[in-house]
Amino acid sequence: MRPVDPRLLRYARTTRYFLLATVALGLAGAGLLIAQAVLIADVVVDAYRHGTFAREALWWLAAVSVARGLVSWLTELAAHRSGAAVKSQLRRRLLERATALGPGYLTGQRTGELTTLATRGIDALDDYFARYLPQLGLAAVVPVAVLARIVTADWISAAIVVVTLPLIPLFMALIGWATQSRMDRQWKLLTRLSGHFLDVVAGLPTLKIFGRAKVQADNIRAITGDYRRATLRTLRLAFLSSFALELLATISVAIVAVSIGTRLVRGDLDLHTGLMVLILAPEAYLPLRQVGTHYHAAAEGLAAAESVFDVLERPLPAAGTARTDARRATLTLEGVAVRHEGRAGYSLAPTDLTLRPGETVALTGPSGGGKSTLLSVLLGFTPPTEGRVLVDGAPLDTLDPDDWHRQIAWVPQHPYLFAGTVADNVRLARPDADERAVVRALADAGAADLDPAQELGEFGAGLSAGQRRRVALARAFLADRPLVLLDEPTAALDGTTEATVLDAVRRLGADRTVLLVTHRPALLATADRVLTLTPDGPGSGSPAHTSPAEQAVHGRRDAIAGSGVPSGPEPGMEAGPVSTP
Repeated sequence: MRPVDPRLLRYARTTRYFLLATVALGLAGAGLLIAQAVLIADVVVDAYRHGTFAREALWWLAAVSVARGLVSWLTELAAHRSGAAVKSQLRRRLLERATALGPGYLTGQRTGELTTLATRGIDALDDYFARYLPQLGLAAVVPVAVLARIVTADWISAAIVVVTLPLIPLFMALIGWATQSRMDRQWKLLTRLSGHFLDVVAGLPTLKIFGRAKVQADNIRAITGDYRRATLRTLRLAFLSSFALELLATISVAIVAVSIGTRLVRGDLDLHTGLMVLILAPEAYLPLRQVGTHYHAAAEGLAAAESVFDVLERPLPAAGTARTDARRATLTLEGVAVRHEGRAGYSLAPTDLTLRPGETVALTGPSGGGKSTLLSVLLGFTPPTEGRVLVDGAPLDTLDPDDWHRQIAWVPQHPYLFAGTVADNVRLARPDADERAVVRALADAGAADLDPAQELGEFGAGLSAGQRRRVALARAFLADRPLVLLDEPTAALDGTTEATVLDAVRRLGADRTVLLVTHRPALLATADRVLTLTPDGPGSGSPAHTSPAEQAVHGRRDAIAGSGVPSGPEPGMEAGPVSTP
């Protein structure tokens, strides 16, 4: 392990100032330590020779002791303040980077693991800054200063210290290598446990319905047992390493003490020098021993920091700078296909599609055909493996993603509602919207019966599935954006709720471009065209299936009032995985 990870200096600039302060305080502490040893020797020798204590020396000794206490307090203060600043910087950078990486990265991560990393993981750096780094600064300064004073007084004792002192960092490095692997395993087990536990809690109602809750409880119990055993193994190693370092330092100091005692008896060394050297010798070993001890306390934070740096150093997806107006833009997909790592076939088979301004197109087809993946491609979250997406002739990856997203209202299949009021959730699209705009959006979404001031729990607890979907549609109405992407807005709803949502979708698509994913015949009837996605790979030659429901809505324009777009099938569509009836 490197004494100080240079990535901390790069990502948390406060670390640099803290290291400088630690070295400066370490120098001050080393000088005070030497002065204290000399004063103690003076007081003891005077008392031995003259039977009285020198008052002046006692006063100086008291002042030096108070000064050492002040230096220790300043070191602790700097450590805690720097640790808090560094944690804040790392946490902010982690969240900014995770957000910048986008849903394409976040959907591949377990929420519990990322949450644990941003909270417990970064908080574990407290021990690193409060204990390990200050002791590391002392270890770099105190032994050198103490040796410099000892060598001017007794070169034989200094030679013994010089020979035995390197043994401590040597054993410390050997033990550290073993500890690092154990701590990495412990941290991985903790993140695995937290991620699995959060997933189980989130899905507990479903698990209970299907009688699988006890099985998951057994899984959590097994992971918890692995974590407990890994923690105990790490603690056992920490205790053994501390014992080894203490024993080595004790034997080294004993050798110095025997040498001093032998020479005092022979008269080769005076009492004052021998006593001073004997007081200083343990102080040369103490900082290095403490570094080894505090390393174990800081190891969890360092293991978590490695995971933080992995996220911070992950390259960002390329982003363009061009801008376009989605109200007048034609979206064109030319042979767009997506393959995900670890999947043999296509997540989205090669697809051709043209979506004109003001048009409502419904996507249907069997599960796994790539409907949600296609929406993710249009949002810019998933880059196509093959083909390209054009917005008024400009490739999608050349557009400014923030500007593009500001023109899209997206209602996912499982809309997320956070803890807060209904109005707060609707305002997610426009935080500056007033109460009247929120009420109007709820009415447009068929949710006029909802109280905007109603408090919701996490994931929209307190609302039914239909009410949650209508709140999500209200966001789209409030956003008032030209391009609307809807993913199964009526899935798992009863007939009455579906009719309400259906009316809301009709109103939403009245003067907007809408791409709608659905299997429900009622929603298919609202579309100008219905396109069927199939999971067939390229070159299969199988025509896309056209259902009777799709045939019934073929060419219907009266569902979109005042759209002004001519009816009829999409020209230029090729036979293949995506077709138009």
